[in-house]
Amino acid sequence: MNSTLNSNKGVLQNSKVVKKAIIIGSGFAGLGMAVALKKFNIDDFVILEKGHDVGGVWRENTYPGAACDVPSHLYSFSFFPNPYWSRTFAPQSEIYTYLQNCAKAFQLAPHIKVNCEVCGASYDESAQHWQVFLKNGEIMYSQILVTAMGQLSLPALPKIEGKDHFLGPTFHSANWDHSIDLSSKRVAVIGTGASAIQFVPAIAGKVKEMRVFQRSPAYIMPRPDGANSEWKKQLFKRFPSLMKLQRLACYLQYESRAIAFTRFKGLMKFAVGIPFHRLLNRQLTDPVLRQKLSPDYQIGCKRILLSSNYFTTFHRSNVHLVTEKIRQITPTGVETIDGKLHEVDLIIYGTGFAATDFLAPLAIKGVGGRDLNTVWSEGARAYLGMSVPHFPNFFMLYGPNTNLGHNSIVFMIESQITHVMRCLKKMEKEDAKVIEIKNDEYENYTSRLQKNFSHTVWTGCSSWYVDAKGYNSTNWPGFTISYRWLTKTKSLDAYRFYSVGLNKLGGVS
Repeated sequence: MNSTLNSNKGVLQNSKVVKKAIIIGSGFAGLGMAVALKKFNIDDFVILEKGHDVGGVWRENTYPGAACDVPSHLYSFSFFPNPYWSRTFAPQSEIYTYLQNCAKAFQLAPHIKVNCEVCGASYDESAQHWQVFLKNGEIMYSQILVTAMGQLSLPALPKIEGKDHFLGPTFHSANWDHSIDLSSKRVAVIGTGASAIQFVPAIAGKVKEMRVFQRSPAYIMPRPDGANSEWKKQLFKRFPSLMKLQRLACYLQYESRAIAFTRFKGLMKFAVGIPFHRLLNRQLTDPVLRQKLSPDYQIGCKRILLSSNYFTTFHRSNVHLVTEKIRQITPTGVETIDGKLHEVDLIIYGTGFAATDFLAPLAIKGVGGRDLNTVWSEGARAYLGMSVPHFPNFFMLYGPNTNLGHNSIVFMIESQITHVMRCLKKMEKEDAKVIEIKNDEYENYTSRLQKNFSHTVWTGCSSWYVDAKGYNSTNWPGFTISYRWLTKTKSLDAYRFYSVGLNKLGGVS
């Protein structure tokens, strides 16, 4: 192909090697983007990974009990099916291995630079390429910049007085310290989110004592997990079409939940409320515990969790639920507002991630030195969750408003990758060096998107889905199939394609 995009060698500009593309992150999004580039014969790209290996959150989150809450056959690439999943819901180690195998299968190793942390990027208007700044002081250059960092990559720690005064070890669940022997420890778990409901049951039988500090309870549904038999794995291996049918069945089951999440939220009472109370009443006989573990907010407002053994954990004599607010952390424990000091030896934070701090802590600067964090001061937003005006040749995967409450994020990521490739193919066709979303298209899209939240379960409540100002910058307020349709068919006239600079009026200079 005769294109500036499809050369296998970097372009030399003033003694600088300019890659065709730089991808930041090597989780599902980063690897999927790399595979798509290779399929389009674009080999001159690099994946920058701050860790020691591929895998993203599935490399980092090694806490006991870590597993996916979406069925394995759906939480995987459509172009790289795996007949060997051991369980309905794959554990962390298997998903990590799956991503490693993906990198091997598509020969991505030559493109990956590990232990290579990015601290920022700046668009050079005169040269029409990106400068990517690494923490080690190195600068790399590329025509296209793709961030694939995910929304759940930056652990969030609560602001609690005295947090730094505790004399014992502390860590966040995303940075689990496996060197610590839990058997003799009195443990405080602060936070009861998706990670905590997995690791609390997993370590309850190992610790001397555990106190779980709950700010607000979660709606929990049974986890229909189970081992996949060997005959089933062999059947899927021999007949891949059956595996596709399994994936489709899972997809349709989960996609149907969007009706309640985004259209008729009253249905959540039947879809989630009834199973929750049935599970709660079956597993807990203590009416006081039942009351403490019963949410008082709209169902679906906060993330709905899956567990078949979290409630039963509180029947253990060494596990205690604390619902009083935390006043402070002292050198020896956690003090609650009732004046009680809970003395502990170890504190584990299960307080989730800074999901609304997109691309943090990177500093991304576009045309005229515009800082993306400043542009997003009123809330992160992007056209199709991927593009922002005045940030040319820049795409975000798993960006603003592309998270889900009901289906597989891998489906959304593949939709985004398809759209990016449509853009790159048109750049090649028009022999353009630059692509940039038009401001009016961006404004119209993001305005309509926010209006669509009025019908959803995420309106009118506080959760990690919304920022401090109540702005929802995380979730997609619709069906995943509608998002795929938009990314696959929406006109690319929403973008400007050009090869020379634009003047202030938007015309070619």
